[in-house]
Amino acid sequence: MEAKKKHIEVRLSGFGGQGLVLAGIVLGRAAAVHEGRNAVMAQSYGPESRGGASCAEVIIDDGDIDYPHVLAPDVVLVLSQEAYVKYGKNRDPGVLMIAERDMVELDPAGEAGRKVLRVPFTALAEKVGRRIVLNMVALGFLCRATGVVGREALRDAIRASVPRGTDELNLRAFDAGHEYAEEMVGTVR
Repeated sequence: MEAKKKHIEVRLSGFGGQGLVLAGIVLGRAAAVHEGRNAVMAQSYGPESRGGASCAEVIIDDGDIDYPHVLAPDVVLVLSQEAYVKYGKNRDPGVLMIAERDMVELDPAGEAGRKVLRVPFTALAEKVGRRIVLNMVALGFLCRATGVVGREALRDAIRASVPRGTDELNLRAFDAGHEYAEEMVGTVR
């Protein structure tokens, strides 16, 4: 994927409670406030607030954004099986999918020849200290693997967006995802 692409659409999906809305806010803030680009974020939930389907869509553009919902994602992050079925499985063939390795079972025939990265986000978050920072691990990975937004812009946006007193844990989680992607980046570019 081209770093700093003029227009990029990202879909972050999983289940309620994984922090996807916060991840979308951080991603949009990093682009808009810290890089001076335009960004819009939309969110949707299933009928349950925790455990049901959850999705955050972020569009980043150097120019105007005409429609606030993702129409043709460049990247799809899937953190649950339901998210894979709903958003990942039927994506266009050229769309990069980043999937949680231990929670998402992929369709091998359907994924043949497609761009897929499997990442142990949950295990990485647990290694950092708390499973709840899985969203920041995923943002760190997404940042390094795709170049969608710069590392320092995201770190600044995390500091500005997470609850006071949790910033160091969230930044460690972001760095863990970023470092893990550093090992895999040749796979994407």
